[in-house]
Amino acid sequence: MADVEFLQQALPQTLPHAGGETRPLDHVGDFPAIPYGWAYLDTAATAQKPQAVIDAITRGYATDYATVHRGVYQRSADMTLAYEAARRKVATFLGAGSENEIVFVRGATEGINLVAHSWAGTQLKAGDRILLSELEHHSNIVPWQMVAERVGAEIDVIPLTADHCIDLDAMQAMITPQHKLVALAHVSNVLGSVLDGRRAADIAHSVGAKILLDGCQAVPRMAVDVAALDCDFYVFSGHKLYGPTGIGVLWGRGELLDVMPPYQGGGAMIDRVSFAKTTYAPPPGRFEAGTPHIVGVLGLHAAIDYVESIGLDAIHAHETALVARTRAALGQINSVTLFGPEDSAGIVSFSIKGVHPHDIGTILDEAQVAIRAGHHCAQPLMQVLGVDATARASFGVYNSASDVDALVAGIERVTRIFA
Repeated sequence: MADVEFLQQALPQTLPHAGGETRPLDHVGDFPAIPYGWAYLDTAATAQKPQAVIDAITRGYATDYATVHRGVYQRSADMTLAYEAARRKVATFLGAGSENEIVFVRGATEGINLVAHSWAGTQLKAGDRILLSELEHHSNIVPWQMVAERVGAEIDVIPLTADHCIDLDAMQAMITPQHKLVALAHVSNVLGSVLDGRRAADIAHSVGAKILLDGCQAVPRMAVDVAALDCDFYVFSGHKLYGPTGIGVLWGRGELLDVMPPYQGGGAMIDRVSFAKTTYAPPPGRFEAGTPHIVGVLGLHAAIDYVESIGLDAIHAHETALVARTRAALGQINSVTLFGPEDSAGIVSFSIKGVHPHDIGTILDEAQVAIRAGHHCAQPLMQVLGVDATARASFGVYNSASDVDALVAGIERVTRIFA
């Protein structure tokens, strides 16, 4: 954990925190892709990469590269050690009981599809039910629709509270023994609302259901402990954690992974192959067919080291302060509607009366402010909010008060143009 005195020296402009403290944080100098004066406010889509991650990827390809798990020569053995060290790092990062519960996948989307195919597709039957919520990303909706259609299961949807959080009281009231799986976002990619994951898990387990949490927006912003959450599956994508694209993680309870059949067939995931019969490796190898994204795994390790060097508590406090500053400023503009709770985690979605979000994004881009505009792969949520799309600002460790001020100034310009 970074100490507070160091963080105070890092950012001249301190940010007001909800508790009245100031929690400054600014690491923009670590990110070569962010030029001076450019406010990058699209971290929820993908985070920029610190030099430490870029260096790890460069070394992986330039001087250290070799295959893993196969070669008997020294460099291959060294790369295998580094690859498996990254698996142990992820296990510790998530509070997992064993490194063998960590499956490397291409991203959270593949992790969810793996669980849908190999667990739900084999454990669910006609008449069983799956429980989702109104704010889910398409990646946490479509795979469950596909498996439900295949096995004859049904999907129910938890509504939101007035401040756009998953309504766990409603979940408690609607869950039944027929519900076998619950899949929810730990942090909403549109609203920044934070789920009480432990309460959700307790509700799911009260009827014998398993629960998967989509942690894409949570792991870059707060400490995650899957044991404390008591969930059954957890997924996240590396590129939202300041790591490379093409790499992600599925954590699953060991006893659940043990009964799941392979998701794909090929090399590395086998015990023995013959034309008469093939037997499969134990988890996690069973789910990692083919040559893995070796350097992506090394980059993910470096990304975790990077955020841990700053401290996830410090990151969460910093982003909370940026959200508070943003919501306070935008709340003063009559034509702006804010979505999500006041204490959203690093994300602020909004609309401007009479202005399409794409126009907002275009005008802000002219002022070197980069935001996301659209439905954010959450079209059912847009229907709940009563809009076709929203504008979204999302923060990272490289953002500061000046980025918020640039955003607000750009929005004021939008309102003048469309007045």
